[in-house]
Amino acid sequence: MPQVDSDVFHATVYEIVRMIPHGMVTTYGHIARLAGSPAHSRLVGQALKFLQAPDVPWQRVIGAGGTISDRGDGGEGAARQAERLREEGVNVSESGAPLRFRVNIQQYGWFPNQVSLYDSEEEAEDGE
Repeated sequence: MPQVDSDVFHATVYEIVRMIPHGMVTTYGHIARLAGSPAHSRLVGQALKFLQAPDVPWQRVIGAGGTISDRGDGGEGAARQAERLREEGVNVSESGAPLRFRVNIQQYGWFPNQVSLYDSEEEAEDGE
């Protein structure tokens, strides 16, 4: 597996996550695919774990199958994420299972085939 520059990858992840519309969700794996590194969904999680930018809607990224991932903190992080999504109008169901929070991916999923990571002025300057 090729080496990934973590600074570049994190910046790319943050840029893509900022594109997720209010009230929608996507998966770690889909963000990794859009970032050009489909095998690095765990790195997407690490990027969001170390997030310092308050304008990145981290709560909109969930696990495959619509699960909100447990962070090993007794469920506090997952509960906080579920609450933030509910504030956006996303219906988050709850069960007693270990992955107790779940979102209906068919209803709330955001899965574009590709995204533009640069605005048109930057592309024009680069000659692309």
